[in-house]
Amino acid sequence: MENYLELTVYTTHIGSEIISDLLWNYTQDGVAIFDVEDVVQLAREGKSWDYADESVFNADKRVIVKGYFPLDSAEEKVKEIEKRLIDLKENSRLDLGSLETHKRKIDGDAWHEVWKEHFRPIKIDKTVIVPEWIDYTAKSDEIKVLLDSNMAFGTGEHETTSMCVEYLNKYVSKDAVVIDVGCGSGILGITALKLGAKEVVMTDIDECAITATEHNLKLNGLEDAKVKVVLKNLLDDESIKGDVIVCNIMAEVLIAFAPYISKNLYPNGKIILSGILADRIEKVKDAYLKAGFNFIEQKIKGEWSALVMENK
Repeated sequence: MENYLELTVYTTHIGSEIISDLLWNYTQDGVAIFDVEDVVQLAREGKSWDYADESVFNADKRVIVKGYFPLDSAEEKVKEIEKRLIDLKENSRLDLGSLETHKRKIDGDAWHEVWKEHFRPIKIDKTVIVPEWIDYTAKSDEIKVLLDSNMAFGTGEHETTSMCVEYLNKYVSKDAVVIDVGCGSGILGITALKLGAKEVVMTDIDECAITATEHNLKLNGLEDAKVKVVLKNLLDDESIKGDVIVCNIMAEVLIAFAPYISKNLYPNGKIILSGILADRIEKVKDAYLKAGFNFIEQKIKGEWSALVMENK
């Protein structure tokens, strides 16, 4: 029975996805986020999965992100993570909290089942994101997307991902070619396929993301569908063109894409931009307006925002 080192990082709601992505770069053995704000937000929206005690709403607002590492390789990996946390603390303009860490040894594999208890199906419009170990029967008006969160970069819980899924439900048609830029777990490209897109191209510059995407495509029986998974920067290939492009990436990268990405989008095609802090949305919008795009719509959830722009 293999033993693990559990690394706990204390952060904020806004920092949880950043820290989670950082830990996933060093392990495929599990990352879990414990964020009371997720429970509060679900309750506000009337979407709570289970009963939540009143004390939850007054609980410590620190967010805990835990990563798990086999003991034989943990020491070196954790040292690298701690260096990157120091760099984030010194250079990020975001409020990432204390980024304090705590380490402890975990005996056996029991934690695999414990952290899975924190995941439940998430319904976003007619799409339901379902952890692959949960037996869930979709209703007649629902589209089920299976996801192995043990390998995932995004599960649908985060506002940036859920806004993308909402926009895909609105803009993906049966004859659409969809490009998922920075595909991560593959959740957005898989959603587009399930919504009936005739072809999906999924790109990322991270090999772990490509592995996770291919794994989740197989879970959904889509490995033979009209889908391409490519390890590359989309901007390096003008031959890849779509009717809808979805990018769930940090605002600075989206701004950098603006002058160039229209060559990957058909005329009148839509680009869904997410991963944008609410106070950065006007800068992202202005960058795309200057690049010749038309503004279609935007939405804000919590501290995050998303945009839809149209290629002229």
